[in-house]
Amino acid sequence: MSLIKFLKSKTFFKQLGLAIVALVIILFLTMQWLKSTTNHGEFIKVPDLKGKTLQTVEIELNDNDLVMEIQDSANYNPKYPKYSVIEQYPKAGAQVKEDRKIYLTLNPSGYRKVPVPNIVRRTFRQAKPTLETLGFNVGQVTYVDDIGKDEVISIKYKGETIEAGKLLPLTSKIDVVLGNGKRGGSN
Repeated sequence: MSLIKFLKSKTFFKQLGLAIVALVIILFLTMQWLKSTTNHGEFIKVPDLKGKTLQTVEIELNDNDLVMEIQDSANYNPKYPKYSVIEQYPKAGAQVKEDRKIYLTLNPSGYRKVPVPNIVRRTFRQAKPTLETLGFNVGQVTYVDDIGKDEVISIKYKGETIEAGKLLPLTSKIDVVLGNGKRGGSN
């Protein structure tokens, strides 16, 4: 039997019809299975987690069948408690499927630490912007007898003299001891 005769025969059309019916049934069953396993049309509203502690967040996400993924600790934000959520993705109110990962950014325990620059024997006019640019605050300014007028003689943190390179938290108040332009010692 030649190929052309076979393609025109009743047997071929019966087999083709059976194959199409089987394909339609398989597709229908697959679609029904996918609907039931993917919870088609069912969504969970993402709760607002900002400012909440890690323990509270874990309970809330478990109750909503969501998964927590801690992404990073950002720069310290004093408006939020330590180790609380300061950012989340997806945002609160978004519609997601169950077992969706919610990415969290936590507030660290404090400001990151930065090395103190070497500002000894520089003028106060140079030292102040250097400290402020790095994120420090200039605290109390005192004067001692030294020939270098308005020159930084030493720097202090919480009453103790510190050296350049010491790691201090951002926004720390650094007290500055300046020269008053007078020679020290007896006249």
